[in-house]
Amino acid sequence: MTMTPDITHLQAAATHSISRKKFGMFSAMVMLIVYGVYIVISFDILGLSQRASLDNAKILIRDSYSYKVHVTRDNRNGDMSVQIEGENKGTYKNGTSPEWVSLGEQTIVDLENGHSVTFGENDVTYDVPSFGKIWAKPSAKGVEVSLPDGEFPGTINQSKNRLTITTDAGRLTVTRNRTEVFRYFSGWELFFFTLESPYHDLSWNEILTRAFTGEAAQILNDFWNNKMWRHKDVAWAIGETILMAFIGTFGGALIALPLAFLAAKNFSPFRAVRFFMRRIFDFIRGVDALIFTIMLARAFGPGPMTGALAILITDTGTFGKLFSETLENVDNKQIEGVKSTGARKLQQYRFGVLPQVTPVVLSLVLYYFESNTRSATIIGAITGGGIGLMLTQAMITQKDWEEVSYYIILIILMVMLMDWVSGQIRTRLIKGTESLEL
Repeated sequence: MTMTPDITHLQAAATHSISRKKFGMFSAMVMLIVYGVYIVISFDILGLSQRASLDNAKILIRDSYSYKVHVTRDNRNGDMSVQIEGENKGTYKNGTSPEWVSLGEQTIVDLENGHSVTFGENDVTYDVPSFGKIWAKPSAKGVEVSLPDGEFPGTINQSKNRLTITTDAGRLTVTRNRTEVFRYFSGWELFFFTLESPYHDLSWNEILTRAFTGEAAQILNDFWNNKMWRHKDVAWAIGETILMAFIGTFGGALIALPLAFLAAKNFSPFRAVRFFMRRIFDFIRGVDALIFTIMLARAFGPGPMTGALAILITDTGTFGKLFSETLENVDNKQIEGVKSTGARKLQQYRFGVLPQVTPVVLSLVLYYFESNTRSATIIGAITGGGIGLMLTQAMITQKDWEEVSYYIILIILMVMLMDWVSGQIRTRLIKGTESLEL
């Protein structure tokens, strides 16, 4: 039995089509591999992996959930100080210190598990279990060091003018001008009350007892005006961030809605006008909000209002495009019904168009409001407003990583709250639910 020419032609076409698809898939895989190699080379992935420091990562993680107490001696005059996180706002009063620090002619710092540091008159000794005593003496010529023989259970970095000893118990740093030892503790010390507050060392039962006996206002005041954690400033910054997102989002929506009528085919009869408005929306959408932020900050100076304007401009372009597409899908029957009553043009829009697009428009606005709450955090870091600024300042110091963790947690909670609120409102608008459910 011989195949007809048509069947032969179909088989050849199918074979050719399969071959083309195989060649296309093979070409795509080769291009992906080549592009992957390009990324590895251009971004220096291998060099990045070599420069990565696991020890630094461990220190960063530990700093995010713990705090350090610094015991410092000024080698120029012998003055001793004990500070939480090395800050003046966390300084113990003269003559006072934690129980593990014994102040005197010889200050002894107990780092537990046999580790201890002794400040002599002009020198310092670090007693390391199973290793011995490390002696150091700072002077105008540098730092003299005496080390026992053996393998040290930690790291020692030594130069002419500096000695740094790091163990699991703590760290000792000796320079010509300062000798400092610090010890890690889990938790966020002074989060509720600073050292100067009368409620600092009290248990929660004692604090609650005092609160119910007339000291609630003072307790709240001490917490709210905490100089270390600045709860009042943080709350204000969170409010600024939400306000930036609110003004930018809803301001952009109010500007974009009337302009969207000019870009919609069924409401703007002039093709040139539609083309012009759509290109304007494309241009605005094509420039990222961060670019507008930098431009506006240069023009108007830093501040939360600058960030709000950047969000407003960007969202005007985005909303203009989305709203115009929504308007192009309205039902003309409802408009004709309103028109048949003798309504004017604006009345037709008010009663025939807006009721149709309002649920969709508000849903989009609420969604972008939730998204802009996150964006306002980054924009605030540039314009100098909101929680983004405080987050950036804490990161720049390279030491307040527990505050960085605090701000990040607040940002996540803020975004979650905005997500839930906007989601519930959208549910009511679209589905018409009668009650809000968590």
